[in-house]
Amino acid sequence: MSRDLPADRFATLTFQRKVAAPVATLYAAWTSPAARAVWAAPTPSVTVEFLEADARVGGREVLLCKVAGEPDLRVEGGWLDLVPETRSVGYEVVSKEGDRQSAALVTADFAQAGDESRITVTVQLASLAEDMTEGYRQGFDAGMANLGGVAERTMVLQRLIKAPVPVVWGAWMDAESLPKWWGPEGFSCRTSRIDLRAGGEWVFDMIGPDGTVFPNHHKYGAVIPEARLDYTLHWGENGPKHADAWASFDDLGGATLVTLGMVFATGQEFRDAKGFGAEALGLQTLGKLARIVGAD
Repeated sequence: MSRDLPADRFATLTFQRKVAAPVATLYAAWTSPAARAVWAAPTPSVTVEFLEADARVGGREVLLCKVAGEPDLRVEGGWLDLVPETRSVGYEVVSKEGDRQSAALVTADFAQAGDESRITVTVQLASLAEDMTEGYRQGFDAGMANLGGVAERTMVLQRLIKAPVPVVWGAWMDAESLPKWWGPEGFSCRTSRIDLRAGGEWVFDMIGPDGTVFPNHHKYGAVIPEARLDYTLHWGENGPKHADAWASFDDLGGATLVTLGMVFATGQEFRDAKGFGAEALGLQTLGKLARIVGAD
């Protein structure tokens, strides 16, 4: 198939959305694989399956877009530049049944806009097998709307821990260590079973200072050693999903910036969590992590 494309096969598309969330949260929702998996499907009829997802410069992202009765679309891309809370630059190539359909450079710019934040996405598109312009326009319009809803129910917590990434990662991914520090001040964990691998799970009760028992079930998705882990939080064993979550670990000159993100299942659950002080309690949990590695 010739790649000498007519001029009308090239397009530059621009999308913009304001979101009622801090710019740091919007940036996290845009780049973090656990959050992207929540908002990526443009409509309920589309199922998105992530095969690879590594949100670092040079990292790859491979996903399948599935619609019943139609061939899967395979999207292969990667991150070329990431400037936290400011800009991301990536590329993607869309194929169907092994035939390339399009290639695009995708740039997202972020800014605080008063009490809201703003994302502006520019797509420089080359349609290969067929004109993909209208499909991209519809897909990004829907995806940006989904992104806004996800960002508005996302909570992002960070703590700089003065210990190397391998040490902090080791304290998180060790079956004996994790239950010792997980949870806010005064809480303890009682484990039923724990398997801290991709596809594994942690079934446990978190017990409050007054003896109240909170059943928990964490199901682990992607685990990239010393970089990121994704998991879902459930209300008790195989109970309703509470949130899609991730933890990332960035080396800052020998210290570790730990980012804990959660996309709550509904806006009401997000508001409830904010109401009972989940942000402060989550930061207490990260403080206990710092103490167990001797960095507090």
